[in-house]
Amino acid sequence: MKNKHPKRRRLIRIIGLFVILLIIALYIGIPSIMAVSAIVPDHSSAGEPPQGFSEITVLTDDGVALAGWYAEPENGAVIIVVHGAGSGRNSVRSHAMMLHENGFGVLALNMRGYGDSEGDINRLGWTGTRDISAAIDFLSKRDEVEAIGGLGLSMGGEILLGAASSYPAMQAIAAEGATHRCLEEYTALPKNRPLYRNFTHRVFTLMVGLFSGKAPPEPPLLNSIEQAETTAFLFIAAGNEGEEIDYNTLFHDAVRDHSSLWIIPEVGHTNGLGGVPDLYESRIIEFFRAELLRGLE
Repeated sequence: MKNKHPKRRRLIRIIGLFVILLIIALYIGIPSIMAVSAIVPDHSSAGEPPQGFSEITVLTDDGVALAGWYAEPENGAVIIVVHGAGSGRNSVRSHAMMLHENGFGVLALNMRGYGDSEGDINRLGWTGTRDISAAIDFLSKRDEVEAIGGLGLSMGGEILLGAASSYPAMQAIAAEGATHRCLEEYTALPKNRPLYRNFTHRVFTLMVGLFSGKAPPEPPLLNSIEQAETTAFLFIAAGNEGEEIDYNTLFHDAVRDHSSLWIIPEVGHTNGLGGVPDLYESRIIEFFRAELLRGLE
């Protein structure tokens, strides 16, 4: 018996194939492409150091040379400033200058793989703890350094928070725009735990690991924050970024006795200094002075 509607059946098969291919593209193809972008090298130039800064190089425990700017403190405290995933230390030039103008020393490094730093890049910050270790080792050997803090933007904030439990020498950390670096951290928010919410992130994390040859960092951010019992935290979230607010509220709730949460109204991701410069400067400087300079001034 002949099919009465061969064209309709053919159309249904074509539509079905299209839907299958679309699902594969959305849930596997796009996360895989994003995973590739997470390990694409950065060749941006840092430019000349800001006034009062000098070029330095620090060496990690696995032999990677990291390029950076360093300015000595007037008050004994140095802030490690860590850039986001988009580009290297030139993106935090304004933050470094703001801190230095207020008497703080500053160490602004290119994380490994960025600009003129050696090593393989990971734009999720999976290898960042080793780079922070090198920064702290560099500072701990300098006579002018009496206290150490950290200021990180986005990936930089996540790197600092992830290193907090391992390096209590960082007595105060201000993290702006930090959220998550891997699946375990993504699902720290209860709303992200259903499979339909996190499937693409599972694929993304898996592919980053396969392409980079690296494992997601340990401990997870929330664990590191909870274990850093002597570290003061300032969590900063952009008022226009709902999920960013959710993560930073989660971080703050975990360590309320030694943290503050600042949600900056009507600004985008990591645009605190650009959006409300005077308020941002006063809030950051007040935080570091209160937490780092007690007993130094």
